[in-house]
Amino acid sequence: MATMLFSSPLYAQQSPPTIQLSPEDQNRGLNGPQKNFYFATKTNPTDDDYQNAGYFGQRLRPYLAGNTEALDNLNSYRRQKWLFLAERAVFISSVATYGAQVLHGDGPQQYFNNVQKVTIGVAAASLLSNVFITRHTNEHFERAVNAHNAGFPAAHRTGGMLRRLAPSGVGMGAAPTGQPLLALRWQLR
Repeated sequence: MATMLFSSPLYAQQSPPTIQLSPEDQNRGLNGPQKNFYFATKTNPTDDDYQNAGYFGQRLRPYLAGNTEALDNLNSYRRQKWLFLAERAVFISSVATYGAQVLHGDGPQQYFNNVQKVTIGVAAASLLSNVFITRHTNEHFERAVNAHNAGFPAAHRTGGMLRRLAPSGVGMGAAPTGQPLLALRWQLR
């Protein structure tokens, strides 16, 4: 059996810290609550180690730097959060417009004139779009964390096949027959 005599740090790839989501935030998945995620970069985090990722995930962004797949997913998460805020603004403004139409004037209150019909339609469309907007929002954040933890190196972004296939360790050893042996080690991701 070959024994490893040395390992080359030139080929070893430094892995960024693993990101752990808080237990409450793990597997939020489809239609989960639209609240901030909490994450930690320690292996065995305590409750005090978790930090708020921010409404748009902006505090997680520095940890994902250099990983385009993770950043793309975080950008999708941010886009979905902006769509959610826009939908909430449309819904609130349509409800306010409807209320203003009902309370408008000194005469008898009207609850279903043409302007109110349009306003009710806008509010209903807004609520329906909310279902589609929030359905996958949390998945984008979880995908960003998973892509980071998978450790895609820069070679994955540029398509450098040879750099992706480079061994993480190189060594020399001796086979049982006494002949020299070259030992290569790869890390699976």
